[in-house]
Amino acid sequence: MLASRSARLFGRVDAAEEALCLRLNRSCRNAAVRDLFRIVSRLGDGVFWYVLMLLLPVLFGERALRPAIVMAATGAFGVALYKVLKHRLVRERPFVTFAGIRAASVPLDRYSFPSGHTLHAVSFTVIATVQFPVLAWLLVPFAALVAASRVVLGLHYPTDVLAGALIGAGLAAGALALI
Repeated sequence: MLASRSARLFGRVDAAEEALCLRLNRSCRNAAVRDLFRIVSRLGDGVFWYVLMLLLPVLFGERALRPAIVMAATGAFGVALYKVLKHRLVRERPFVTFAGIRAASVPLDRYSFPSGHTLHAVSFTVIATVQFPVLAWLLVPFAALVAASRVVLGLHYPTDVLAGALIGAGLAAGALALI
């Protein structure tokens, strides 16, 4: 029942977002753009964030242990949450729905809503920059590139990214309460 209701809603939203998705996805015809967003997306799979969590105590000492642990726990909770949402809401990816959109990278799973990459990018960025504001110059632009990569690569709709960002911000707020 939930899947059929969400399918009807997503069908209308998908149609409204198609033109923007097509326009952004066309930028992948440029090899430099495509390669940049593939690299950002791959780093956003976790590599960048795992390295950040490991480096926080090296850079900031013992006071960074708790934030790093909370980031890891938030990441694990985020994975569980977005997997449940994706399998209950079953929104097909833009490249599946629209013939003009090409996947410029291989998705990690089948469904698109919400964007797990964006969820984690926002949650980790918020947690890290609240605790260590000096990192904002690096983390905020990187998180924005991760979010943009999802639409540019044809893997997500803008609303997937927006939902991921909102969920990530909510998770970060909850996590910060623990720190």
